[in-house]
Amino acid sequence: MSCSVAVSNSPVFSPSASLFYNKNSILSPSHEAITLTLTHLKPSSSSSSSSLSSPSSPSSPFRLRFPKPPSGFSSSSVSASGMSSSSSTSPSTVLKRKRPTKLDIPVAPLSFSVPATPSAAAREVLEEEGDGYSVYCKRGRREAMEDRYSAVLNVEGDSKQAFFGVFDGHGGAKAAEFAAENLDKNIIDEVTRSDENAIEEAVKQGYLNTDSDFLKEDIRGGSCCVTAFIRKGNLVVSHAGDCRAVMSRRGASEALTSDHRPSREDERDRIETLGGYVDFCHGTWRIQGSLAVSRGIGDQHLKQWVTAEPDTKVLRITPEYEFLILASDGLWDKVGNQEAVDIARPLCMGIHKPEPLIACKKLVDLSVSRGSSDDISVMLIQLGRYL
Repeated sequence: MSCSVAVSNSPVFSPSASLFYNKNSILSPSHEAITLTLTHLKPSSSSSSSSLSSPSSPSSPFRLRFPKPPSGFSSSSVSASGMSSSSSTSPSTVLKRKRPTKLDIPVAPLSFSVPATPSAAAREVLEEEGDGYSVYCKRGRREAMEDRYSAVLNVEGDSKQAFFGVFDGHGGAKAAEFAAENLDKNIIDEVTRSDENAIEEAVKQGYLNTDSDFLKEDIRGGSCCVTAFIRKGNLVVSHAGDCRAVMSRRGASEALTSDHRPSREDERDRIETLGGYVDFCHGTWRIQGSLAVSRGIGDQHLKQWVTAEPDTKVLRITPEYEFLILASDGLWDKVGNQEAVDIARPLCMGIHKPEPLIACKKLVDLSVSRGSSDDISVMLIQLGRYL
């Protein structure tokens, strides 16, 4: 059975600018009709001959008419494979649509402008080992390290006097850098011209002087601080912010500082009394919805509520005081006080060759392994050196 299918005025196959025929040619008697035969149906000789012998009406919905091929146009060049191609005027001639030219569209490689997190191996590392102290710092995911430290030995020419500090910057490293370079001088200056019984007040004034000098620089950012001043057999530990000092006392940890954070009730009361507010924002308590620490050097835009006044504790060094750990919150957010002592002590006490730098590194690596992305600075001071 043979079936001839063509569409004359179908809106689907008859666009305004026809691709297959001139609309006027359907109605023009001067053009010959060419029938499209569906070759996938098995033809019947009788029906095929009848359909080819008499042209249908132009209005037939099953017939598509094409204009007569121009002279010189070979019907054999357009006849379908396996179909008869007798002459260009034969109504059985079937035109084959030319395959359109293949479009060669270049494929651009995908690129993402998301900054990659630096690997642990690529992070900046600072380490130092001196007489009686070791320090190890590791940069977190920031572009630059914002932590700083200071170690001053032989203060006033006395080998039993020293000053140590760890400084955790925020909003840049400028405040931490300034404190590391100036806080020791300011404290020592105040202590040497003050009465020995007023050492806490002298240290406080050294902190405040450093803060005042930094604010004159008109530089943004701030820094938390923790310091240890060893003088005449005394250990003077001070801090402003959430850097922490933890001492090993015969293997038991003893925190010598308490973090200054807005979540502390006394700190919140102080801030609110001064007209500020504390709220829970981005997973932590913050001053004015901004800063997550309540004391430190710098932070000029919040200076009304963020004081540089430190808390200070003075202890007489005894043989049971083994070592002191000063560290930024990058450590303490992931490692507990006693845990830090338990890890460091076997590398510092009771062995022929202590390895305090290895102890510092192990503490930093433990914090990183637990997901810390902050800068981490750990300083370990052998207190027996100053007995």
